[in-house]
Amino acid sequence: MSNNEDFNWDKFETKGFGEGYTSAERAEMEKLYDETLTEISEKEVIKGTVVGVNDKDVIINIGFKSDGLVPRTEFRDLPDLKIGDEVELFIEEQENSLGQLVLSRKKAKMVRAWQDIEDALEFDNVIEGLVKRRTKGGLIVDIYGVEAFLPGSQIDVKPIRDFDVYVGKKMEVKVVKINHANDNVVVSHKVLIEKDLEKQKAEILNNLEKGQVLEGVIKNMTNFGVFIDLGGVDGLLHITDISWGRINHPEEVLNLDDKVQVVVLDFDDDKKRISLGMKQLTAHPWDSLSAELEVGSKVKGRIVNVADYGAFLELAPGVEGLIHVSEMSWSQHLRNPADFVKVGDEIEAVVLTLDKEDRKMSLGIKQLTEDPWTKQDMVTKYAVGTKHQGVVRNLTNFGLFLELEEGIDGLVHVSDLSWTKKIKHPSEYVKVNDELEVVVLELDVDNRRLALGHKQLEENPWDTFEGVFPVGSTHKCTVVSKNDKGAVLELPYGLEGFATIKNLDKEDGSQVEVGDAVDFVVTEFSKDDKRIVLSHTATFREDAMPSKQPAKKTSSAPKKKPAGGGDAQEKSTLGDLDALSALKEKMEGGDKK
Repeated sequence: MSNNEDFNWDKFETKGFGEGYTSAERAEMEKLYDETLTEISEKEVIKGTVVGVNDKDVIINIGFKSDGLVPRTEFRDLPDLKIGDEVELFIEEQENSLGQLVLSRKKAKMVRAWQDIEDALEFDNVIEGLVKRRTKGGLIVDIYGVEAFLPGSQIDVKPIRDFDVYVGKKMEVKVVKINHANDNVVVSHKVLIEKDLEKQKAEILNNLEKGQVLEGVIKNMTNFGVFIDLGGVDGLLHITDISWGRINHPEEVLNLDDKVQVVVLDFDDDKKRISLGMKQLTAHPWDSLSAELEVGSKVKGRIVNVADYGAFLELAPGVEGLIHVSEMSWSQHLRNPADFVKVGDEIEAVVLTLDKEDRKMSLGIKQLTEDPWTKQDMVTKYAVGTKHQGVVRNLTNFGLFLELEEGIDGLVHVSDLSWTKKIKHPSEYVKVNDELEVVVLELDVDNRRLALGHKQLEENPWDTFEGVFPVGSTHKCTVVSKNDKGAVLELPYGLEGFATIKNLDKEDGSQVEVGDAVDFVVTEFSKDDKRIVLSHTATFREDAMPSKQPAKKTSSAPKKKPAGGGDAQEKSTLGDLDALSALKEKMEGGDKK
């Protein structure tokens, strides 16, 4: 009973839960309870322990007064999740409308991902990502669940032509830029490669020397050469150092990504520019030329280039000879080499000069045929007086050059084109490429000179004109042109005459003008100089005629009839002669030619 008496029944008999404690005991109890709870803040990431798992939710204890529920779908990446596992969670709400703690693992992963990405940028960390897909200008890489952009230029040190080969593969990258405004992350794989290449580059440059043979990969091709990656160091293989033969573009013999062996030709002091060669790894073709090749030898080859001055014939790759345009034809008139050959032609030539030390040779193709000036029948074929037909090749102030056959040219002096026309320049009579009939006037085989004449195909009509246009005879003439010295007149038979200004006066005091067709009297005739001087004034003034030669009135045009209506002196003395008519027809035909 003593024990029962000691029991405090007043303290035990309480009316409600938690009653019966003194203030001090209650405060101590609350303190112990509060110490078992964790202080948490919303919108932060904390760690929690899995205390329950079912098909729909995962129950998480974070040390708060209540546990949180997280959808099972947010743990798909953890198929083996079990009670007791620790996971990171994002506190969205400490207590929602139902009094529950709201947690999110998905947001926790995203927050943690951005923290890791920012740390990677700050501390230059390497991240492993998964290439998800190709996009314009590069690739999309998944890092920590965040989609980052990998530009095409940052994939590798060499240009990438096919991005699709990287899709679905893991790749190590570094964060190079973060744009928080639109949550954009830019990464690079190239910087990792460049680091690895730095060691190789330093080793290559330290050991670099002329004549060293290296292996490299063709990374870029241009029309002037090829850039070769030697292992972190680029060198230029110029197009002229690819092959001993002539090539127009490197792609004719090389391909991108090919592995090639090259030799170091030169590099600057800073070792930033390296010149490489490929053809230097083989012997020069000139060194393997046949000993039988000498001046006069006939060779065969292919035309590889045509210039204004000639063409280059390739006998073998790296062995070329120049065929100057003057050695393409015996013709003395140089033409365009393209008239004789074109690129790709397979032709034969003769060696004219050969210098094996300087690796030069000149060739000729006209030497394959006989020089026409040395032919035995040259003297008889082009004897003085023989007639020929040729092509006008060139015009000069003093005449024209006529090609009678290839290599045989002759000069037709401007004075030998026409008996009657005064020709100042050959272009007034013919043009280049016209055909012209001529007669040989002079032949000099030793000096390769041939004088030709065209007018000599006809007899000299001035012998006949001397009787047709004697001094004192009257003819109707047309004024062709006029200046302060006089006028040029058109006479019968296509001849030209001249009248001084004072001899153009008419009877009424006016002057004969251009286009007028009036009578003129011959005052001077020179067969040697082919000159006829006339006067209109002399038709009505006797003193206008030269005093030494009395006027001799003969006319080819009707004059004024006498008062009696007679026909005196109406016809010219030789106007009706058959011989003159025939001469006129013959002259007109010659002028047309």
